[in-house]
Amino acid sequence: MVCLSVAVMSKSGKVLVSRQFVDMSRIRIEGLLAAFPKLVGTGNKQHTFVETDKVRYVYQPVEGLYFVMITNKQSNILEDLDTLRLLTKLAPEYCHGIDEESILKHQFELIFALDEVISLGYRENVNMVHIRAYYEMESHEEKLANMIKASKINEAKEEMKR
Repeated sequence: MVCLSVAVMSKSGKVLVSRQFVDMSRIRIEGLLAAFPKLVGTGNKQHTFVETDKVRYVYQPVEGLYFVMITNKQSNILEDLDTLRLLTKLAPEYCHGIDEESILKHQFELIFALDEVISLGYRENVNMVHIRAYYEMESHEEKLANMIKASKINEAKEEMKR
């Protein structure tokens, strides 16, 4: 499976969050995402995928939004659907809701979680427990940097008292 992009879109076609996993131009991805609402309107309502001559859109409607994954046509549709199912579980977990406002407010948390699921266009072998653990991992370097910063602030305060 090669996942080109993942996006969260409103039903009207407004892109709330988009993440590309392979090198492609901005114009191409914008064109692909702009074409999606038109394709869904003409497609069969029984399926959650739409194919064009070059790519496959695998999507899941959730409340007023679409979770869209753009893949190449050679990818395994069952793996794509499984990946999309996992991606739709990320929004309530990291955005605290599935509406435009919460998605926009917590978009970076969602993107970081998406990066744990898909790397360089290929799905990682993870589930929600793994993603939660990876997302919450503490960094030794970050702790060290925070301790150095706090000590510098304390030194500056002591210097000012003198």
